[in-house]
Amino acid sequence: MPVALVPRGGLCVAAVAAVLLAGSSGCATRGGGGPDSSASVSAPVSVSTPVSVSATTTATGTPGTVSAAPTTRAATPAASPSPSASPPAAPTRLTVAVDTRGGRLSLVRGGAAQEFTVTLRNGNSADHRHLLVAFQMEVLVGEPGDRPGSGPGFLLERLDPASGAWRPAELRVANDTRPLSLYTGGGPLAREAVRVERYRLRATTGGPTGSTPVVVSFVDTDTDREAAAHVLLGHSTG
Repeated sequence: MPVALVPRGGLCVAAVAAVLLAGSSGCATRGGGGPDSSASVSAPVSVSTPVSVSATTTATGTPGTVSAAPTTRAATPAASPSPSASPPAAPTRLTVAVDTRGGRLSLVRGGAAQEFTVTLRNGNSADHRHLLVAFQMEVLVGEPGDRPGSGPGFLLERLDPASGAWRPAELRVANDTRPLSLYTGGGPLAREAVRVERYRLRATTGGPTGSTPVVVSFVDTDTDREAAAHVLLGHSTG
């Protein structure tokens, strides 16, 4: 770019700047201070355009615009939330089921016995040391013309898993309720344990005919407060 003429007092300043850029000395002071002592720079001086350099300064130390590269910082991972404690399991209690072919017992006097299973599934609330499965049926009045004999009427048996033999089991035939305090025995059932028992019922030759449900009760004989559960199994004898 062309450099404008400067007054006598600023000539040396302009000349020094030109020398620094051109690498040579060009300032001379003339004696006398007359009109001939004024000087001008007739040749244009080119000044290089400032150059952007990297953040590392060069050895020449040439002034220029320093463009610093942005510093990259490693991302700090966010703190993982501490796992919260699992909520306690909801309390569950004993559940029971009675299953047989056709959903009911259909017997014939003097005929074959019919099997059924009793399943006990304990919850997570309590252990049972003596949980008894008890059976009761109301007295049958019989059908017109029926002549029941003097026999017990029904035979209930339970399969012994140890020996594989059928053993007699108690079946109470009555129209009243037996006090829970009179029940004894029963097997253990730990928390969340499952117990399956197999039974069979047969109508004897001298028994009555009719229809009435078999009440299957589950009694904790250590508490004597109330039955843990009741299930009705449909039954008829012809």
